[in-house]
Amino acid sequence: MAEAASAAASRPADFPRRVNRLAARISPWWIYGLGLIPAGWYFYLGAVNDLGANPIQTFEHLLGEWALRFLVATLCVTPLRELTRINLFRFRRALGLLTFWYVLFHFLTYFILDRGMNLPVIVVDIAKRPYIIVGMVAFLCLVALAATSSNRAIRAMGRLWGWLHRLVYLVAILGPVHFFMSVKSWPPRPFVYAGLLALLLGYRLVRSIRDQRRASA
Repeated sequence: MAEAASAAASRPADFPRRVNRLAARISPWWIYGLGLIPAGWYFYLGAVNDLGANPIQTFEHLLGEWALRFLVATLCVTPLRELTRINLFRFRRALGLLTFWYVLFHFLTYFILDRGMNLPVIVVDIAKRPYIIVGMVAFLCLVALAATSSNRAIRAMGRLWGWLHRLVYLVAILGPVHFFMSVKSWPPRPFVYAGLLALLLGYRLVRSIRDQRRASA
């Protein structure tokens, strides 16, 4: 009986190790490949005119939502490791770059397909729709993060790299704000993304305050 109880108690502790062993066998390139499948699928649906009455706008919104999903996944890596000992850190860069790529696709869909690269029309759009400015600020932050995501950039920038990559927290705020401002009604999806990102940012804030108190104790 004691041995059975001991074995049962050890199972939860074994689960993170099993997940970590499995993750160690998976190349991050699989994350890139699998992560781009939704974009390819939605592009195909748009090409065969199967994205509804407004396929360009639908395509644009779907790409934006997938960017938010990958952003949530990126920010989940650290708390998942600290709270459960499940270490998916080797996939974090891929998830972060997928966030950037989907925002890039989202922007290009708007710029090329939706507005036909017509700069005067886009300028009028920006004046009428402030959420475009919010989205552009988030996009520029992601450009900076993606451009400095390599190991060479990490070594070259030193401590500055860590400070720069805190821009992801600004993106986590601007993303849901952009979503809220772009919809005419109040569907549940923006609230879901905003809630998840607020939870992930709140966790980091609490951890930072705790660490500062420990350091000053």
